[in-house]
Amino acid sequence: MVDLPLASLVTTLDLSRWQFALTTLIHFSIVAVTIGLTFQVALLQTRWLRTRDEQYLRLTKYYARPMLISFAVGVVTGLLQTFQFGMNWSGFSTYMGDIFGAPLALEGLGAFFIEAVFLGLWVFGWGKLSPRVHLASLWVVVTATVVSAFAILTANSWMQNPRGYRLVDGRAEVTDVSAIFFNPDVGLTVAHVVFTALLTGSAVVLAIAAWQIGRGYEVAAFRRAAVQACVVGLAAGTLGMTAGHFQGVRALENQPMKMAAAEALYRTESPAALSLFAIGPLKANPGEPTFNVSVPGLLSLLNDFSLNSTVRGIDDLQREAEAEFGPGNYVPIVPLLYWSFRLMLGSGLALVGLMGMGLWLLRRQQPLHASRAGRVFLRVAPLAVALPFIASAGGWILREVGRQPWAIQGLLKTQDAVSALPAGAVVVSLVVFLGIYAIAATIGLQTIRRELQLGLPAATGATPEQPEPTPPPTRREETTGQLAISY
Repeated sequence: MVDLPLASLVTTLDLSRWQFALTTLIHFSIVAVTIGLTFQVALLQTRWLRTRDEQYLRLTKYYARPMLISFAVGVVTGLLQTFQFGMNWSGFSTYMGDIFGAPLALEGLGAFFIEAVFLGLWVFGWGKLSPRVHLASLWVVVTATVVSAFAILTANSWMQNPRGYRLVDGRAEVTDVSAIFFNPDVGLTVAHVVFTALLTGSAVVLAIAAWQIGRGYEVAAFRRAAVQACVVGLAAGTLGMTAGHFQGVRALENQPMKMAAAEALYRTESPAALSLFAIGPLKANPGEPTFNVSVPGLLSLLNDFSLNSTVRGIDDLQREAEAEFGPGNYVPIVPLLYWSFRLMLGSGLALVGLMGMGLWLLRRQQPLHASRAGRVFLRVAPLAVALPFIASAGGWILREVGRQPWAIQGLLKTQDAVSALPAGAVVVSLVVFLGIYAIAATIGLQTIRRELQLGLPAATGATPEQPEPTPPPTRREETTGQLAISY
């Protein structure tokens, strides 16, 4: 048996792309949880302050436990995300370092430190700050998480649709900062991502509440949490899908190859049918798929609200790209985009439907256990917590893989953005990063599980003016400590 060198089996570019994909998908899934849970906890505390109902205080402190742990794990994954950029993508960093400067400064030097400072005020400010100031500190954290997402997505949107720049000695330099921050794609992208994060947080809150209700534990309190999760999730999911639709319309203008690949549309059609589910070879122009469920004219209608519009196919777009940029393959991985798009959309629709069903069931007076639909809901809701992560992964795959072979659309190819590293070095860093991620995820999930199993803090007759109980702490409170916010 002949030993083949690593470079003959896999290239530095391949490994770097895998590392970027895995670190990005893991990190942004945790970011979504953090944004969504922080909003939910802030809303619970707001309802406590307005109603003075202690159940909302107990729920606030209970759901704060996974919220704080997600913040901690997110810091770890975010640092590694930064490291892999510096190590594996020096060509990319050199090319658009000037463009990235302002958004990353806003995220790292602005939003991140604001989150840290005000989260500290909130954690250690119970009973020390006035009730309104204490609550305001958490809403500042919520706002800072959105600003942080805005900064990162501003940079990412520039990669999808560059503007406000000039090329100087092979580098992009800023000519108009406002064109970067107010890129038309930024607003839709931020709205889509933030609403998806709120849907993710709602799914997590609902899953925990359904689990506890199913056990018959503190049913009245967790029923309130479930209602809040369904209301926020239904609104966020609907708005997120609306923003996502118009984001797709924009992509059809600026990145038609991405959208054609997402539909496996090889031949230009007028009007174009929307493929719902297809079986067949999608890697090249296959003619008719073996099986294809499609709706005639619907793709044209969704793209520009016209049943007669033309949607260009992959074959024509490939010829146009070769004429503009020279010979090469400008077609992304069609099967991956086709199915990632459907996983994203299908998971999102299923989750929104679950939120609507939950709201209908929870608004009725009868207990959930009293009806078959309620019992099914209690079993399905904890499992459905996986859906927002599947949808998020599908969306990021569509957004990033759909741009290939470009790292920056129309300007810098991915093969020119990668660092000149030996493949073995990237393998080592990939193994190390994934190992750290696995350790952080294991510790985080085990800690969350332990904290959630402890249940709600005991009722103490607390008020906004006197939020801390006067009795001495129990052994459980001593062991959970400040992380669980069991005062």
